[in-house]
Order: sequence, then C-alpha cells, then structure tokens
Amino acid sequence: MHFAFSEQQTEFRDAVRQVLGKECTTDHLRAAFDHPEARGTRWATLTELGVVGLTVPEDRGGLGLGPVDLVLLLEEAGRVALPEPLLETTALAVPLLAGLAEAGGRDAAPAWLDAIAAGSLSAAVADPSRPTAPVAGADGADLLLLTSGTAADGDLELHLVEASSVTIEPVPSLDPTRRLGIPRWTPSAESRVLSGVDAVAAADRLADRAALATAAVLLGLTERMIDIAATYAKERQQFGRPIGSFQAVKHLLAGAQVRLEFARPVVYGAAWALDRSAPDAARAASVAKAYASDAATEAARVSLQVHGAIGYTWECDLQLFLKRAWALAEAWGSAADHRARVLDGLVAGS
Repeated sequence: MHFAFSEQQTEFRDAVRQVLGKECTTDHLRAAFDHPEARGTRWATLTELGVVGLTVPEDRGGLGLGPVDLVLLLEEAGRVALPEPLLETTALAVPLLAGLAEAGGRDAAPAWLDAIAAGSLSAAVADPSRPTAPVAGADGADLLLLTSGTAADGDLELHLVEASSVTIEPVPSLDPTRRLGIPRWTPSAESRVLSGVDAVAAADRLADRAALATAAVLLGLTERMIDIAATYAKERQQFGRPIGSFQAVKHLLAGAQVRLEFARPVVYGAAWALDRSAPDAARAASVAKAYASDAATEAARVSLQVHGAIGYTWECDLQLFLKRAWALAEAWGSAADHRARVLDGLVAGS
C-alpha cells in the first residue's frame, strides 16, 4: 500500500501551523492557564479556516472531510497545546451527530451541526468505558455527550445534553485548560439518542476515533517537547560547553526522536484505516494510541531530564506541554490499556 498526503492536505496543515504559531504562543497558553474560562479569538479563526467544521457534512455548512484530513490538523493543535476543544468537538462529537442526523435519530442534530460549523457551539464527550470519570472540557462546553449504564451490563445508553440542563462540578486538573468536570444530571428519554447494542456499537466507534485523535495530538506535543529540549541543550552551558555536545544528552534526544518517528506513520495509518472503515481499524487505532502515548511520555521524561528541575517551573515553556502530554497519554486509554485491547482482539481472532 502506498500512502501519502495530498498537496492540498499539506498546504492546509501549513496554513493552520502558521496561524496557530501567531495566535497560540506560550504567552497565550499562560493566559489560558490563568483564565481557562476565557474564550479568545482562536476558535473563530479556526472556524473561518474551516478547521472546526472540517468533519461536519457539506450540507450542514462544513467541509465533509474525514480522519485523514483531520489528523494533520490535530497534530498541529498538539504542537501548540491548543486550549480549545477541537479534539472533542470536531473529531468526536461531530461524527456522532452526523450519524444521528443521517438516520433521523435526533431532531436537534442538524441544528447542532450547523452551530458547530459556524463556531458557535463546542462539545465535551464522556468516555463510555469510564462512566464516573471527570469529563474533559465539560466545564465550558455547550453540548455534552454523556453515558449511563455500562456495555458489560447490557444497559449502556448515550445521551446528548445541552449544558444549560446540566450542573458541572469542576475538578482540579494537571492541565487547567482541559477544564475537567463531573456532570450532575438525570438521564431521560428526551436526552437519550442510542441504547443497547446500538449504543455499544457507537461507543466502540467513539473509542476508536478518540484513540486516533488523541494520538495525533500527542504527536504534535512530542515534537514540540523534543524541539524545546534540543534548543535548551544548545544554549545551556556546563563545563564551558553546551550540554547538547555531550554524547549522553544526544542519545537521550535521539531516542525520543526515534520514538516519534516510529509513532507518526502508525498514527497516519490508523487514520487511513478509520477513513475507509477497514476491518482492522479498531486494532490500528489502539496501536496508534499505544505508540503515541509511549512517544509522548518518553519525550516528556527526556526533555525534563535535559532541563533539570527548572523544566517544571512556571517560567519554563516546557511545563506547558508536559502537562498536556501526561494528561492525554492516559486519556481514552493508556498505552497498556490499548495493548491489552489489541491482545484481546488477537486472542479472539478479530
């Protein structure tokens, strides 16, 4: 199989990189840490570029594109640790809403898709496999995808709930821009969109999309941490020489870079598999998340070791990316969780 991104896809990525390089600097991230509830102009800018509505169907005002088109943009979002919920809204909520709208399963779905394409609605999505866990982005989202019951008990239900009807209990987060919250709500027939086997199938597809999307963001975070560490190693002097000239430091950074270079094609391959609904798409998504989580945690360890204790201080830019990487490495399944999922699938012959 030969796979390569098209010229249009790489040009779109480059355009987004240029915009985010100006509108999501480390100064902007520090401001978001101090005031995570504040909404700046980035979401509107990304909407104008078509990024927010990229997966929204064309008849609802979006671009109607899929995972292969989105994966590069999520990587760019990771490179700058984008505070806005692009992953939750565009990568996760939109495909579910689009499926409901196509099946006629929820009258409000088309209107919600229109609002997302217009940049006036953001979403938060609960992990069905962790029903009691805090939901990333819940504190500040306009629309929430929540679950009740469990797949194991056969009573899993998916609910779409507007924020105005939910009480969010904020939860302290290592990365304040993710705005964790526990929804306090009561499931109802009016909010329920799927149940039983349909809900389980939708939850499985959601898990695959979430694994891929989170992996893509982790690629960008990994590259940024390595870049920061490499730059610091060129500037920091020890024994009259830049620490980057020492073989031990070179080996640390090279090892982290190798992990990244192995993870990147795996993530791109998973995007291709999901885009085409390949039989092994679920396995590919899990492998991608495992590789990307490993690469990110290794880059975090190495970059922090290169910096020393100063790497975790407020004044150092590295800490902005460390926190997001550590959080996302565990979100939607850790590397160990996804290896176990792959193993279970192989044992079951799927």
